Amino acid sequence: MPKWWMVRAGDNNELISVFLDKQVAAIGWSELGNPLQYPTRDRLIESAHAIYIKEKPGTRIAWGSQVWKFSREIAVGDWIITYMKEAREYIVGRVNQPYSYNPGIISDIYPNVIGVKWEAKRIPRDSLSQGAKNTLGGISTVFRVDSWGNEIESLLKGDGAPNVDSSDNTGSSDEGLSDNSDFIQQAMTLLEDAIYQLDPWQMQELVGGLLEAMGYQVRVSSKGPDQGVDVIAHRDAFGFEKPIIKVQVKHRKMAAGGPEIQQLLGASPIDANCLFVSTGGFTSQAKTIAQQHQVKLLDLTELVNLVVDWYEKMPAEKQAILPLRKVYVPNWQ
Repeated sequence: MPKWWMVRAGDNNELISVFLDKQVAAIGWSELGNPLQYPTRDRLIESAHAIYIKEKPGTRIAWGSQVWKFSREIAVGDWIITYMKEAREYIVGRVNQPYSYNPGIISDIYPNVIGVKWEAKRIPRDSLSQGAKNTLGGISTVFRVDSWGNEIESLLKGDGAPNVDSSDNTGSSDEGLSDNSDFIQQAMTLLEDAIYQLDPWQMQELVGGLLEAMGYQVRVSSKGPDQGVDVIAHRDAFGFEKPIIKVQVKHRKMAAGGPEIQQLLGASPIDANCLFVSTGGFTSQAKTIAQQHQVKLLDLTELVNLVVDWYEKMPAEKQAILPLRKVYVPNWQ
């Protein structure tokens, strides 16, 4: 029976276009060399211990295990899933070429490669059951997701998700992973889901609440035309004291483009610092213009990190938009 695997597309989701263009999936850990040179998994992990000596022992084991799985356990006919972060969609494909160690296909940073025939249809993250979301939100680069194969295949065929237990919290874990990285990443991913479910007006209020937590006086635009500015923030009650920050918030799937950055730059007050928040990310043109004019860009992942850092200082009415509860976990070393 074919297996189902999650394979992440680089540390920052930067390999998505390469995966699709070259019809492959690939991982790094190039310092280990060709994993086929190791006769056993234990020998590979011994090498990981020697090479990645600055990392925690559990991390070394997890990394070695993932390379072993990718090179030895993924077979032709297995299913591969990877995540398109900005689009919040999963792409699904089937392995059609076995593993090879080939730095020439992508780069010497990602020399471990398998051939994959990627399907054209995408699976929106929001269409998955909560249990599947929890599992696919794991931090590991390579892990099995067999429990959710039927659900993903059903969505891929357009049949809708089968009945599943939405309370299932089954996550992924690699043997030897002895810290809380996977747990924390799953929590961050669930927080990202919750923020994404806010409506545009709630998103504006949330961004305003973050600025209030940082010590700014804030004015959030009311519903209706905003002339290119959703939030104004300043240090003093009257808005005379600089720095003044003008904020545009775009809460949607589509990436913000260059003309929208230009609109924010041209909006009043002209001499204010510019912050552009886009949950759909930014086009390359938008990033170039922002860099040229010192506009701060904030995508969904960065917004999640700010919420985590500043949530406790946000006003209670803004916390009510996104109710969260602090959880303490052991700090394993």
